[in-house]
Amino acid sequence: MKNYIIIFLAVVTICLGSCKSQKDTVVQKVSNTASSILPEFSWNTMPLYMHLRKDTEFTKEELNYLAKYPLITFEKTTGSKTYGSTEAGVIKAAEAVKKINPKAKVLYYKNVVINWPSYKEDEAFLKKHPEAFLVDSKEKKALMSNNKTGFFDLSQETVRSYWLEHVTKMANNPAIDGLFLDANIKVLVPSFFKSRVGTEKQKAVEVGYLSMMETLNSRLGKDNLLIANMLRVRPEFKDVGREYLNFFTGSYLEGFEHESFGMTYEDYLATGIEAVQTSAREGKVIAMSLGIGKALKNAEIGIDDTRQRITDNEDLSERLDYLLAIFLVCAEKYSYIYPHDGYGVKQSMVWLKTFPQYEKKLGAPKGYAKKEGYVYTRSFEHLDVVLDIKNKTATLNWK
Repeated sequence: MKNYIIIFLAVVTICLGSCKSQKDTVVQKVSNTASSILPEFSWNTMPLYMHLRKDTEFTKEELNYLAKYPLITFEKTTGSKTYGSTEAGVIKAAEAVKKINPKAKVLYYKNVVINWPSYKEDEAFLKKHPEAFLVDSKEKKALMSNNKTGFFDLSQETVRSYWLEHVTKMANNPAIDGLFLDANIKVLVPSFFKSRVGTEKQKAVEVGYLSMMETLNSRLGKDNLLIANMLRVRPEFKDVGREYLNFFTGSYLEGFEHESFGMTYEDYLATGIEAVQTSAREGKVIAMSLGIGKALKNAEIGIDDTRQRITDNEDLSERLDYLLAIFLVCAEKYSYIYPHDGYGVKQSMVWLKTFPQYEKKLGAPKGYAKKEGYVYTRSFEHLDVVLDIKNKTATLNWK
């Protein structure tokens, strides 16, 4: 278990039978320790997030680069070719980062429903329980669009119990600070599973997921970061996914620009910005992932937020300023950004690199962003931001 539990028990033992002032001390210690699960945060420069995968061992240069980030998610397949599984690979990578920067917060990636390969414990469980796979009305395995990747049937208690035991074991490793939970939207948007398994089973999977998240929150939420891929502008959501954030410490964001659902680009983006602003102001951790390269079509066939490769000599300054402006009109304490061209570092042109905008002094915001039509403005100690989402332009005036 996490160190705070040991401290808590020790303090409670000392305070048994003691006076009210001593009880108040216990409450204060628990509160302070609980807040320590949050990543380090500073307005000094751009608050950055890292989200990546590499199926082989990280080099010393790569580890030194990673250790500079306050919040890191190691994706599926990480270290799996070198260490035999994602579980072992993530722990090895996390341990190596922590040796350089013990304050870095590391998240273990686990999909809530998709059976991605390279997880040794998943393979063992499914070999013993082949009935755990989600099947369609013809009793055939339901599959992703790649026609090979299956799903866990969350309507089964056995499946939910296994998933919770797995993530609890990983979260209790000293090198892991919490979980990154993916594909929540696939479970909560009915059309995804209805098309595969029908209405009744889709609803049962959704109910099973909600039960699983409630148990997860009560089991791990007090001493672990729980970051979900949740906030998304969808017509099926009552409040852009915010209605589910009570389960989690915060939300990761992807696909922030490219969907519309009949809305204009600017209306879609403005709705997302408002949701992020509200959640960030409520104290939720925000891990905003924004693509420098264009999103590829049929990205579901690939893995995650698949991006068009950018060239080494490509001028990215205008696009990067626009992405940073989107982030900055949303950001509050514990908000972080990762501009990227895909999560697989072997294909990325921004891996191991930095940009001048990351190094310049930022300073604390002087207030919330102001909005007039589709133009946002916000001032920081060392920067004035102007964002025009209708014309897709931004100006960063550094002082």
